[in-house]
Amino acid sequence: MSKSPFRRMIDAPDFWRLWWVGLIIATVRWVETVAVGVVVYQRTDSAFLVAMMTMLPVLPMGLFGVFLGALAERVDRRRMLFVVVLLMAGISAVLAMLNAAGWLEIWHLALASFINGCGWCTDNPVRRVMIGDAVGREKMSLAMSLDVGANNASRMIGPVVGGILLAGAGLQGVLFLSTLMYCAALAIVLTIRARAAHAAETRPVLARIAEGLVFARSDKRIRGVLIVTVIYNVFAWPFTSMIPVIGRDRLHLGPEGVGLLATMDGIGAFAGALVLALWLTPKWYGRAFVGGVLCYMLTVVIFALAQSPALAGAALILTGLGGAGFGTMQATLVYLASPPEMRSRILGVLTVCIGIGPLGFLWLGWLADHIGSHNATALTGALGLLAMAGTWHWWKEI
Repeated sequence: MSKSPFRRMIDAPDFWRLWWVGLIIATVRWVETVAVGVVVYQRTDSAFLVAMMTMLPVLPMGLFGVFLGALAERVDRRRMLFVVVLLMAGISAVLAMLNAAGWLEIWHLALASFINGCGWCTDNPVRRVMIGDAVGREKMSLAMSLDVGANNASRMIGPVVGGILLAGAGLQGVLFLSTLMYCAALAIVLTIRARAAHAAETRPVLARIAEGLVFARSDKRIRGVLIVTVIYNVFAWPFTSMIPVIGRDRLHLGPEGVGLLATMDGIGAFAGALVLALWLTPKWYGRAFVGGVLCYMLTVVIFALAQSPALAGAALILTGLGGAGFGTMQATLVYLASPPEMRSRILGVLTVCIGIGPLGFLWLGWLADHIGSHNATALTGALGLLAMAGTWHWWKEI
């Protein structure tokens, strides 16, 4: 049986195992994001609370990302990945039992979102560093394109599955599926053979974190990527929390329609990731990264102001294309610019910059309750474009 073109280009079994783990976890994340967003809005009628539910999984990145990056240099990353997936499987199982007993409350969902976020924020310093170790520096861009492509495929599959399952089987069906999928990811983690060597560091964690921060600040490329990442996660990414709200209130869609609408972003992102995997060359890495962010923010404004599901869906496809450039190059640029012994730490710093996102969710949720979800989303996207223009001097080195 012949191998696919991508398998011929990356003949590393551990990469594909890590790829499948990432795909499964990301799919569960999107299934739960859409389902929980719809349920919370149905119970509370508050756009602010929907934004908070989407924000809570991001919050641990800002709180713990840099510490997890330093920790990942000291432990067996395979074991750490197993513990993380096991934790998330347990959370979904507990929520399913609470829901079956009729005891599930909004605060249970909020706490679970935060705990799951603690697991998700290990992705850059643990799983993606393992990917780099598995494929080598030369194929890191291709590997990241395929990994981001899998993540984006989950954004096509997850929202549709979440919406259909929520309409047909309720939240119980969603939580049951989540538990099963996490268990499948656990089984795959057990088959990963290579264990990344970890440094025999004896220096205090805080000292190593400080060293990583100093290096990130001194390298113009890394500093530029971090600045753009902060802008993206404050002004661009939070708009995803408004898709269920805009879909229901402005476009008058039901759960299935909201799920289908949300998947449009994933379709564009998946297509973009495949294009990048096949044709992107190193000299275009920086342009793909920055251009992707600008495209994303512009089309967020168009989505927010659209009055028909067709136009809104087309705008989301374009946000996906832009997001593919940003998502693929974000970790790739940092990985390639970092010394091997500091990659987990620097990717931990990147995770902290992603974790700035809760400020954007708070702002967008508050603004949506005051001026409407579509107006708030459009205004936030426009402010993001202004922020990019104002910081050009710092990110032009990318």
